[in-house]
Amino acid sequence: MNRFASGSSSISGAAPQFAVSRGDVIRMAIVLLIIAIVIVGAYRLHNSAAAYSLLTGAALGVVFQRGRFCFFCILRDFIEFRNSAPLYAILTALAVGGVGYAIVFGVFLPNPYSGRLPPDAHIGPVSWVLVAAGSAFGIGMTLSGACISGHLYRLGEGSTRAPIALFGSLVGFGVGLFTWSRLYEDTLVRAPVVWLPATFGYGGSLALHLAVILALALMHLRYLPDLAELRGGRLSFGRVWETVFCQRWNPPVTGALVGVIGVFAYFRVEPLGVTAQFGSMSRTFLTNAGLIAERLNGLDTFAGCTAQVIQTITDNGLLIGGLVLGSFAAALLSKRFVPEKLTARGGITALFGGVLMGWGAMSALGCTVGTLLSGISAFALSGWVFGAAVFGGVWLGIKLRLWMQPT
Repeated sequence: MNRFASGSSSISGAAPQFAVSRGDVIRMAIVLLIIAIVIVGAYRLHNSAAAYSLLTGAALGVVFQRGRFCFFCILRDFIEFRNSAPLYAILTALAVGGVGYAIVFGVFLPNPYSGRLPPDAHIGPVSWVLVAAGSAFGIGMTLSGACISGHLYRLGEGSTRAPIALFGSLVGFGVGLFTWSRLYEDTLVRAPVVWLPATFGYGGSLALHLAVILALALMHLRYLPDLAELRGGRLSFGRVWETVFCQRWNPPVTGALVGVIGVFAYFRVEPLGVTAQFGSMSRTFLTNAGLIAERLNGLDTFAGCTAQVIQTITDNGLLIGGLVLGSFAAALLSKRFVPEKLTARGGITALFGGVLMGWGAMSALGCTVGTLLSGISAFALSGWVFGAAVFGGVWLGIKLRLWMQPT
């Protein structure tokens, strides 16, 4: 098996047979309809930021689904099965993201020593709260079977646990809103916000960033599956279709695409994140119901996937919608849209896992996409601390056998 191939299909010497069935025609028609909906929707939005968010979400959904870019699945493969190949998707995304962010930061904030932070970048406070939030998020991922972004793209695959986990995350955000004021007043108001370029400059921070990623990549080479020679084969339309639309994409390719999408998203709209809309929905509901105060001390002063009182769909909501649509289209083409049977245990673990992820994302000002991926790419120490805590939570959850293996 190739080091970076973990899908069920393999490349063989003979070209795959490519036959079109009635089901293929129906699937293609639905995919074309989805593409039309996204394009027309982006055109009708007029607002460039909103339209770009929708298109970015659709692209992200395709990449997530085709590359199986779910943080829990990637960490589980390493912890449970000692397979580090999927980890290289995350490492590549961080490397590409760091290079891109360094370029964008040079435009937004030429002098990193000015005492200011780059606008909207996910750079958060570092404290025990961040560690607790990351650990809770990791355990929640293990219970529910995916991170929040993983559940979003699995909606497009017909997952029945995903909507329950996402509902649980809404509840968890509500719990986080109730605990926010105490955490802020006791800890977060004094917690340091560490941005590496303020100390090392852009060049030094990027060099340190890439050195850490390279070290991690070299450390995990021993856990890669054995490299087997690729057997040659005649190039054909069927083989190209199988490679692009049916087989799991190569992890470094997937990671590179995620990194590029993240950089362009920050440059055009805002850093990637998939929880701002969820948090805002929870805050709006609780505020309108009179259950929490309209103003929560400190919450609106931090960058990240913060919860706002809203009465409409935000750019982040459009990104989420596009992500689900893009994943659905990709799942149809790869024949991975298979609604699964929901069990009582599966529903309960998805709900409680979602609550833990919601509280963790609220308290950490983002999830594995926002605080970890966008934060580390932005050279924020908070991203690395959150990532380490998430890993610890997943490791603990797996060792406690909280992960419900599919039947």
